[in-house]
Amino acid sequence: MRLTRTGAKKRPSYRVIVTESEFPREGRHVEIIGHYDPMTSPATVKIDTDAAVRWLRNGAQPSDRVRILLRHAGILKAWEEARLADKRAAKAAASQSS
Repeated sequence: MRLTRTGAKKRPSYRVIVTESEFPREGRHVEIIGHYDPMTSPATVKIDTDAAVRWLRNGAQPSDRVRILLRHAGILKAWEEARLADKRAAKAAASQSS
């Protein structure tokens, strides 16, 4: 998960995308999950929570800046809660089968 630049000269805006790590910054992407506009006051961040959590659960690694944006949007907290719920369910299933 990383940012790709869009917008005009000296007026940047960014898309939050999911892509393979080998692809170039402005190259091919798998999915666009949101956008970030640092030029507004305050900066506009819109990220699809369900898509972001789905990709994080599948092992996507966010870049440093995307990690900060996810934290501010509350998505990292939702992902941690989903991950802990999965662990609890797996532990409960293992204890019942024993």
